[in-house]
Amino acid sequence: MIKAVIFDMDGLMIDSERVTFEGYQHIMGQMGLTITSDFYKTLLGKPLKGIFQRFYDVYGNDFPIESVIKDVHAYMADRFETEGVPLKEGLVPLLKYCRENGYRTIVATSSNRNRVDTILSSADIEQYFDDSICGDEVTKGKPDPEVFLKSCEKLGVSTDEAVVLEDSEAGIQASYAAGIRVICVPDMKQPEAEYAQKAFMIVSDLNQVKDWLETR
Repeated sequence: MIKAVIFDMDGLMIDSERVTFEGYQHIMGQMGLTITSDFYKTLLGKPLKGIFQRFYDVYGNDFPIESVIKDVHAYMADRFETEGVPLKEGLVPLLKYCRENGYRTIVATSSNRNRVDTILSSADIEQYFDDSICGDEVTKGKPDPEVFLKSCEKLGVSTDEAVVLEDSEAGIQASYAAGIRVICVPDMKQPEAEYAQKAFMIVSDLNQVKDWLETR
């Protein structure tokens, strides 16, 4: 019996991956550098340390990744402030369904606490969640299962009473390692076969997650 739904944030609830990529293009363009979509997709779902290493591998060990990420986040914050936080299709109906039908809900993300709180508040969806756990509150990021195991602990449910919603391969791997069913809602990248077979389901949008819950 499913009692809890665990939500990833970027790329799953928020259409942020596209804006993030555009942010990297803008900031790195000012540095006279280019970034490809294929390279950016290799960053998706990785913990911060893994992201740093990918940039060092491609752009050299002196690449100022910390300042670039800071500037990208500022670019995104400005976009979200002027254009609004772009929510994924079906998110609000799903959140309302979970709230109205007694499902426990939590955000489990690699982003830091300040960014998460700001985005949830700006998107006016924080009231739909019982709790959240962020990247700066775990010792190991995805694909390690820690964030999802701690999510279950916070919600007071067992791993077989929860379902994870994820868009990234790292998130699928983390859920699988935690022993929690994971529904993948791909964003910019479809999961490779190795990860697709570890997903309970792969759906096109969050409306289909709501449809599935309605059959439980």
